[in-house]
Amino acid sequence: MRSVVRPVVGLALAVVAVLAIAGCAPAGAADATPVATSAVDLPPSYRFAPAAITVKAGTTVSWTNDDHFTHSVQFLDGGLPGEPLVMDPGQRVTFTFATPGTYHYQCHLHPQDMQGSVTVTP
Repeated sequence: MRSVVRPVVGLALAVVAVLAIAGCAPAGAADATPVATSAVDLPPSYRFAPAAITVKAGTTVSWTNDDHFTHSVQFLDGGLPGEPLVMDPGQRVTFTFATPGTYHYQCHLHPQDMQGSVTVTP
């Protein structure tokens, strides 16, 4: 009986360790400290890089799809284009942010993996 208990206890400790490490993982990329830039890359990894940016009002932001798959920028906040800005591989889309605020977006094709935000300052 003792030989069965040790592997089970060892497995339980391993599971607890993995869960503890996962709990220390950083929040979603879109929640990261915004980077001052107007260019967002979509590298071959199903993500926006950087995911959180900050720009001044009147700035045109560009997203460039350097991945091998089609992606998009779909704004989630009202008052912005409702239709996704779709990019095939190698394409770029732009949008000019006129009003201060924080605007969230996602790839409508891969929303579980690709989210971002633009913080617009006066």
